[in-house]
Amino acid sequence: YGGLALDFSYSIAVAEEMGSIRCGGIPVAIGVQAAMATPALARFGSDELKKQFLVPAIAGDVVVCLGVSEAGAGSDVANIKTTAVKKGDEYVINGGKMWITSGCQADWMCLLVNTSEGPPHHNKSLLCLPMNLPGIHVAKKIDKLGMRSSDTAQIFFEDVRVPSKNLIGEEGKGFTYQMLQFQEERLWGVATVLTPLETIIQETIDYARQRKVFGQPVLHNQVVHYRLAELATELELLRSLLYRAVALYVEGSDVTKFASMAKLKAGRLAREVTDSCLQFWGGMGFTSEVLVSRLYRDLRLMSLGGGTDETMLSIICKYMKTLPGK
Repeated sequence: YGGLALDFSYSIAVAEEMGSIRCGGIPVAIGVQAAMATPALARFGSDELKKQFLVPAIAGDVVVCLGVSEAGAGSDVANIKTTAVKKGDEYVINGGKMWITSGCQADWMCLLVNTSEGPPHHNKSLLCLPMNLPGIHVAKKIDKLGMRSSDTAQIFFEDVRVPSKNLIGEEGKGFTYQMLQFQEERLWGVATVLTPLETIIQETIDYARQRKVFGQPVLHNQVVHYRLAELATELELLRSLLYRAVALYVEGSDVTKFASMAKLKAGRLAREVTDSCLQFWGGMGFTSEVLVSRLYRDLRLMSLGGGTDETMLSIICKYMKTLPGK
């Protein structure tokens, strides 16, 4: 279908290199296309669907978005309300999606919907939804704290009709497909923060070396260089955890626990590194002229998007069997 048939470790290498881009918006947009909106189609879609939707996505001829989150269901995927009722050889879609990356410009959406009244983990399906169909309303482009170079949309569906052949895989398996997709999304996200955090630490060292306060460089204060050493150590530990998780994933192992741990640590470390380093830039760090202030805003999403820190902790606890009844 136009891909290189390489294993997932190559995707992670690409994601890590994407961190060289001096913002978060472009890597997250590419990540949605490569690791979030298309893996389920590649794994479970029909040959016809792959030719229609996957081939142009891989070629870069179309933009794809992922329709999962809703105003009342972000990390709580099981609680989505959007429905797709089967009528003849079509599904009729009603509802809405929120916080949809690339939603303002997408050509098609990988859409998670309720296709029956059954249990929440068994009543959902994934559909390939062309975004030019009647009844699709892109309500607004959301004004965000960070990731401002990546458009994020609120979208409503009103009696949108899509052919039933646009179903990815089996009806009722959408939640399972999406959970598998989440693991790649979370690992990709972790990989994208490694290089920017490394860059911020190095740029902070360089700036603190030449900026003088009370007659000496800021870097010559023990509290500063010790803190930077701590952050660099934490970053390398995160890198090792990611590489271990990816290696296990490529072998076919379930890495849900390790991916969740890496996602949790990446979100917290992104906040810790950018906050600590911005402090050492002083007033200059509070301006829009330096990278640290942009990444302070952009990388804050790591603890929210693709599952919050609290969701990651819940998943880790389940695997550790620390929760009652688990």
